[in-house]
Amino acid sequence: MPATDSHTAPHPLPSAPDVTAGKLCVYYDGGCPLCRAEIATYQRAAGGSGLHWVDAHGCGVVELGAGLERPAALARLHVRRADGTLVQGAAAFAEVWSALPSWRWLARVARLPGVLPLLELAYTGFLRLRPLWRPASGTANR
Repeated sequence: MPATDSHTAPHPLPSAPDVTAGKLCVYYDGGCPLCRAEIATYQRAAGGSGLHWVDAHGCGVVELGAGLERPAALARLHVRRADGTLVQGAAAFAEVWSALPSWRWLARVARLPGVLPLLELAYTGFLRLRPLWRPASGTANR
């Protein structure tokens, strides 16, 4: 299933490691230097330790959970809510921002009428340019 929009779809958490129970789980591309730097900023922020961070570039298939394939997880930011719902793109950023006290103001702005579609458009534009910053490697298809 290609991940091309910010719609949500319910997918239960995997039954294997229960490390994400009750936590927002963020799937990011650790092979992208720009993505890695942004995620590190969120991880260091107040509240960052309360989220579960999964580097989709280097994790095992089980860590991705139900309904999330590695190519989709590497293509754009995904978040799995505590109820198992997957959110992607700009909506996923808004989920992360809402979980971090110093970033909540941005989540509120993102949720104003008409703002999230604009953020999604900007994010999609960024994704087209992102390969310029991502080192070429054959490890993304593990």
